[in-house]
Amino acid sequence: MKLLATLLTAALLAAPAFPAFSASDKPAEAPKVAKPDLVKGEASYASCAACHGADGNAGSPAYPKLAQQHPEYLVKQLQEFKSGKRANAVMSGMAAGLSDEDMKNISYWLASKKQKAGFAKDKELVALGERIYRGGIADRQIAACAGCHSPNGSGIPSQYPRLGGQHADYTAAQLTAFRDGVRKNSLQMTGVAAKLNDREIKAVADYIAGLH
Repeated sequence: MKLLATLLTAALLAAPAFPAFSASDKPAEAPKVAKPDLVKGEASYASCAACHGADGNAGSPAYPKLAQQHPEYLVKQLQEFKSGKRANAVMSGMAAGLSDEDMKNISYWLASKKQKAGFAKDKELVALGERIYRGGIADRQIAACAGCHSPNGSGIPSQYPRLGGQHADYTAAQLTAFRDGVRKNSLQMTGVAAKLNDREIKAVADYIAGLH
């Protein structure tokens, strides 16, 4: 009996200790993420309308259409204008006073607006632009734009921006900025644009303008 008692005592001492849980104990809930406020987004966007249009469809080809753009992409760009990662004196100033919540509200409001269709202008270049956009340039290791931005230019949410219907002048300016090292917030785009000449950039930009 003494031997049995000794063995039982040793087993109890060796057993792992577990904390006692009451019926009221529950796993901690994940913090709730606030939904974008489109009303506040529209109000905050008012100061942007002079350049980008009242509904996100910029009238001037020098400024991008923002309507129907993926909100995650717009938030990223606003954050990088604010931080200086994407250099632009005007946009850095505009973004400086925006909170993360403001950026989210504006971006989701813009995403809810319908983008107006664009169109290609130069028939001679459109064929070249289509070849590059859809198939790239294999002998120079230039990837097809459609691989990331989709065949119709709608892009991939959270990853790659919508391009279809964008002003050709704006797209060409951004590709040139990537190529020349002026715009530095996408190593992937810098690598692609670095291999394009002016004529190819113009052709791709014009083809993109007509995508829908």
